[in-house]
Amino acid sequence: MNREDPYLWLEDVDGEDALAWVAERNAETEAELTAAPGFDALADRLREVLDAVDRIPYTTRRGPHLYNFWQDADHVRGVWRRTTLEQYRKDDPEWDVLLDLDALAAAEDEKWVWAGAQVRRPARDRALVSLSRDGGDAVVVREFDLPTRSFVTDGFTVPEAKTSIDWIDDDTVFIGTDHGPGSLTDSGYPRTVRRWRRGTPLAEAVTVFEGDPADVSAWGWYDDTPGHERAFVGRSLDFYRSETHLLAADDTLVRIEVPEDADVQAHRRHLLVTPKSPWLGHPAGSLLAFDLDAFLAGDRTAEALFTPDERTALAGHSWTRHHLVLETMRDVSTRIEVLTPLPEGGWSRAPLADVPPLSAVAVTDTEPDASDEYFLDVSGFLQPSTLTRGTIGGDTEVLRQAPARFDATGLTVEQSFATSEDGTRVPYFVIGPDRTDGAAREPGPTLLYGYGGFEVSLTPGYAALTGRGWLETGGTYVIANIRGGGEYGPAWHQAALGAHRHRAFEDFAAVARDLVARGITTPGLLGASGGSNGGLLMGAMLTRYPELFGAIVCQVPLLDMTRFHKLLAGASWIAEYGDPDDEADLPHLLDLSPYHRIDPDAAYPPVLLTTSTRDDRVHPGHARKAAARLRELGHPVLFHENTGGGHAGATDNAQAARNQALLYTFLRTRLTGK
Repeated sequence: MNREDPYLWLEDVDGEDALAWVAERNAETEAELTAAPGFDALADRLREVLDAVDRIPYTTRRGPHLYNFWQDADHVRGVWRRTTLEQYRKDDPEWDVLLDLDALAAAEDEKWVWAGAQVRRPARDRALVSLSRDGGDAVVVREFDLPTRSFVTDGFTVPEAKTSIDWIDDDTVFIGTDHGPGSLTDSGYPRTVRRWRRGTPLAEAVTVFEGDPADVSAWGWYDDTPGHERAFVGRSLDFYRSETHLLAADDTLVRIEVPEDADVQAHRRHLLVTPKSPWLGHPAGSLLAFDLDAFLAGDRTAEALFTPDERTALAGHSWTRHHLVLETMRDVSTRIEVLTPLPEGGWSRAPLADVPPLSAVAVTDTEPDASDEYFLDVSGFLQPSTLTRGTIGGDTEVLRQAPARFDATGLTVEQSFATSEDGTRVPYFVIGPDRTDGAAREPGPTLLYGYGGFEVSLTPGYAALTGRGWLETGGTYVIANIRGGGEYGPAWHQAALGAHRHRAFEDFAAVARDLVARGITTPGLLGASGGSNGGLLMGAMLTRYPELFGAIVCQVPLLDMTRFHKLLAGASWIAEYGDPDDEADLPHLLDLSPYHRIDPDAAYPPVLLTTSTRDDRVHPGHARKAAARLRELGHPVLFHENTGGGHAGATDNAQAARNQALLYTFLRTRLTGK
């Protein structure tokens, strides 16, 4: 295992030599892949999906208006806009454009990318707008006046940083940002929460809470629910442990005494707690409800709103004015029901909607302080989204039905289970030509996708780009629900933490073998892809199981597991992987590190490594260095780095479509030779 690193110079993000190397690799990759037959036509067809004017414009209700951010061929950077429910019900609603990012970018000669807005309540006349330069996580914050459609002169303005900000009242905000030396954590996020009053310099904002440098971040949030106004502050000790406090009127702190690994949420008189380890006699992954005032007084009487089992996990929950909408997963398919607190105590429950098998349902919006309205989206791998609006206890209406974007004739969806090295059953979805009719079929080109980290669950959903780019060409698409994700609750995630990360790799390899054993594909016809933590997974497949794959796509990856904590936001992931500066963790991190496992004598399948110069979350040096090492040793590798796009890799639809066209073209040519 090679510990020397001759490619540290590629970690200099904007270094002249590094960018010259990137330009050479980009030119090689583009010359090869864009010259493949049908590349331009594929990129155009993928962009059609992204630019389609009849796709669903998902909204957020703020008072009488539904807000939406929209990009298409005529609005490359996008527009922030709003409409009314009455208009939204129409096939062609009238939209009121609040901010045109294309016009702003042209006027200011900046590659602005939308990063969200917080609208002030109750008047909803001002917003704190966040803008990213070319897609990075760091943002500039500016106060925006909705009636005049203009930024507020001398309003709240925050220079570029990984800022958190929240309204307290018309003239006050909680602010966490870069205030200079000592104000950020080792991960690059705010370490302090300050109260900033209008008309005063940012430097004079009063510190009300402070975390430690080793924390991930500190944060402040103001609950302006009428009759329940209160301030919360807290800190994320690492990616999974946190502390939450009530901030009293005199700025004293009242700790909400829950385990550090528990998630907490306050709504009116209720406190909801989701522990990730057993607590108060309830298993990890439960959803527990308390009376907040009683809890603060020491009462630990909990109502279990959800109790997991081996096949069922909590997927999410959303409040309306009087109800709680609960989303759960059973073998990765979603269920949804309504829970209602009763005046005499306890909760009632009833189903909210029927969900087809192997599908996903999600609450896309509620306004919990105003009504029992909800917006619900249902989709499946071959089922385009349907957006429904309803009122709990009242009528429902279908607001939008997305059209089919690819030809699904002859395609089916099935769920299977592979057996991992330690005997664990690992679920996976197969989307492709129908194999349930008993007819013999030859193995075909197959793309296996996975993530396996940070409690992220891969659930069913309509993937139009995959449909056009892969399924329509005869390919099969597979999603592996490996350990490290959240598909079966905290235990499923924790099974692959730290020194046990190899279990996620073993799960993915088990699915690959199962696909071959079932005759769906062969190693030479099997491709794999993943990004970010999934890029680490792809690096592991390349260096541990090269014989299982015919091609691998590794996107915005972590690959050097001995230096990830020193690069950009990497220190925030120590709880997931381990600490390279800890002698107890370094041996397993070296063993996990794909960059250090690259073997000059191995027979690796072709690999495409992609990243972004402007990714300020996962450092582009990971992909650059791995590509350079593979190239030096004569292994088949292509590398592509967008100059913009941040961690998403793209800031507009044209760029996103081209990125996907590169991916599918690489896989098609390497797996099928066509």
